[in-house]
Amino acid sequence: MGNTPPVGKPSITKLGTIDCDMVETTPIVFQNRLYRFEYVRSNYKPNKAGIPFFRFIDVDSGESTPAFAHGFHLGSAYVDDGKVFVYGVDAWGGSKIKVFWSTDLKEWRSETALTLPGCGIYNNSVCRDQDRYVMAIEFGEPEEIVGVRFTIFFAESDNLLKWRMRPLNEAFSKDRYTACPAIRWLDGYYYMVYLEEKSGLFEPHIVRSKNLAEWQSSPSNPVMHPSAEDKKIANERLTAEQRNRIANAVNINNSDLDFCEFNGRTVIYYSWGDQKGTEFLAEAFYEGTMNHFLKSFF
Repeated sequence: MGNTPPVGKPSITKLGTIDCDMVETTPIVFQNRLYRFEYVRSNYKPNKAGIPFFRFIDVDSGESTPAFAHGFHLGSAYVDDGKVFVYGVDAWGGSKIKVFWSTDLKEWRSETALTLPGCGIYNNSVCRDQDRYVMAIEFGEPEEIVGVRFTIFFAESDNLLKWRMRPLNEAFSKDRYTACPAIRWLDGYYYMVYLEEKSGLFEPHIVRSKNLAEWQSSPSNPVMHPSAEDKKIANERLTAEQRNRIANAVNINNSDLDFCEFNGRTVIYYSWGDQKGTEFLAEAFYEGTMNHFLKSFF
C-alpha cells in the first residue's frame, strides 16, 4: 500500500457477533499481542458479582485477565511506554474519572484523573498529539453546558495521570446527539469517530479537526450502517439461546466503535442492537493500516 491512502471510502468487512450484553470495548496492542479491553456491565450474564468491572481479553487465546476497577463504568484503554492506562467513570453519568495503570495487566495502581462536579460523564477516549495527551469525553449534563445531549468535550495531560479540561468552546457538537468518541491523532489532525442519531438510526460518523474547535465531517459518512452482517455468528462458543437472541434482536445501531492496528490490519469492535438495553458485541476489520483507514474518509 505504501504511504498513499486508497481512494474512496474504506471497505469494512464485518465478521459478526462475538458476545451478548457487551458494549464498550477498546482493542489495544500490548507486548506484541492483541487485547480487547472490556467494560463488563452488571447485566452481563456471566458477571456473578452483580457490579461492573474492567478486564482484558487476549484475543488469540480468549483468556481473560483478572478483573479490576470494580464499580467503575464506561472505560477506555490506552498504551504508552510499556504501560496500559485505563480510564473509568465512578458512576453512570458520574463526575469523576479515575485512571488505572499496569505493566502486566494483573497488578493495577490508580488515582483520580479528573473531577468535574455537577457534570455527567460517560464514554471517553485518549490519544497523543505532538505536544501532549488529549482525552475526548462524552458529557450528558448539565444542559446549559452540553446543549443537546450528548456532547464531546476535551481534556489534556502531560503524563496520562493528571488531567485538565480544555476550553468549553472546543466541543463536538452542542446542536445534536454526538456520543461514544474514539479519538486519534495523525499528521496534524485529530480524527474522531462518534455516534450520531438520524431518523431513528444510530450510526458511527467520522470528523477531523486541527484545533478541537472546528470540525470537518467526512463526505463518506456514516462509517457503517446496521446490517444483517451484524448478526453473523463469529464466536463458536455462543450458545443456542444466545444465537436465538441474536437472530431475533432489533438492530438499529452500530455504536461504540473503537479500533487499533495489528499486523497491518485495522481491527474494529462495535456494538449493535436496539439502543434500549439489548445489545451485542461484534467485530470487523479494514484490510490496511489505521493511517490509511482514517485518511481514506477525507
